[in-house]
Amino acid sequence: MPDQRVVLITGTSSGVGQATARLLSQTQYKVFGTSRNPASAEIILDVEMLSLDVRKDDSVLACVETVCSRGGRLDVLINNAGHELAGALEELSLEEARAQFETNFFGVVRMVNAVLPLMRQQKRGHIINVGSLSGLSAIPFLGIYSASKFALEGYTEALRHEVKPFNIHVSLTEAGFLKTSMMNNRQVGVNRIGVYDPWRQRSLNAIRAYEEKGPGPELVAETLLRIISSNTPRLRYPIGQQAKSVARLRRFLPAGMYEQGVRRTFSLDRAE
Repeated sequence: MPDQRVVLITGTSSGVGQATARLLSQTQYKVFGTSRNPASAEIILDVEMLSLDVRKDDSVLACVETVCSRGGRLDVLINNAGHELAGALEELSLEEARAQFETNFFGVVRMVNAVLPLMRQQKRGHIINVGSLSGLSAIPFLGIYSASKFALEGYTEALRHEVKPFNIHVSLTEAGFLKTSMMNNRQVGVNRIGVYDPWRQRSLNAIRAYEEKGPGPELVAETLLRIISSNTPRLRYPIGQQAKSVARLRRFLPAGMYEQGVRRTFSLDRAE
C-alpha cells in the first residue's frame, strides 16, 4: 500500500508494546517494533522487529535510519519502552535512579530528537509518549519510577507546543494499573533498609493486587489506535476508570483529604 502510514513502537517484546504492534499491524499501518534482543522476541505477523536500546545514541540513530530506509518515511513514533524500579527513595542509589531515568525519560528524549528532523521535513508526524497514572499521582515505593513519569508529563506538554507549527502532533497516555508482564519484571532496589520493610511490603502488595484486577495491555493498544487515527488528537489520554477517577480527585479534593486517600489506597497507615 503506497499510502500506508509507518509506525515505530519502542519496547514491543511484551506488554503494551506487543499488544499495540499486533493491533496496528492488523489495520492500515506498516509497523516496526523494537527490542534489545529482537531475535528472542515473539514473532508478530506483519511486524518487522528491529534492535534498539533507547539508552544508547548510536542504537537509536541506527534504528530510525533503518525505519526510514525500509519504510520510506516515519509517520508515528510511540515511545513505550520502560521499566519499573521499586523501593523506598532512601534505599535507592543514584546509579539505580539514573538507570531508571535513562530508559524511561532520556530514552524518550533520544527517540524524539532522532525523529524530529524527518518529521519536520515531512511537515507531518505524531509522537505519542506512553506515560502513567503515576505521572499524575506519585506511588509510594515507586517514587523514582513516578518521578520519571512526572518528568515525561512536563516534557511532552512543552514538546507539543514547540512542534505544533510543523504539523507534528504530540500526545501522552496515562494508564492506571495494568495486568501485564511488567508486574512480574519489576526491579527492586538492591539496598534494603529494615525500618521500611512493613510499609514497602504493604505498598507493593497493594500495587500487585490492583494490577491483578486491572485491564490487560489491549486497553492501551486500543487507545493508541484511536489516538493515531484522530485528526485532532488531544495532549492527555487517561486510560481506565481508575486513571480518570484519580485525575478528577486530584483536581477537586482538598490536599489533605487526597493524601489520606493515597495512604489508604496503599495500606500505609494500617495498624500493625
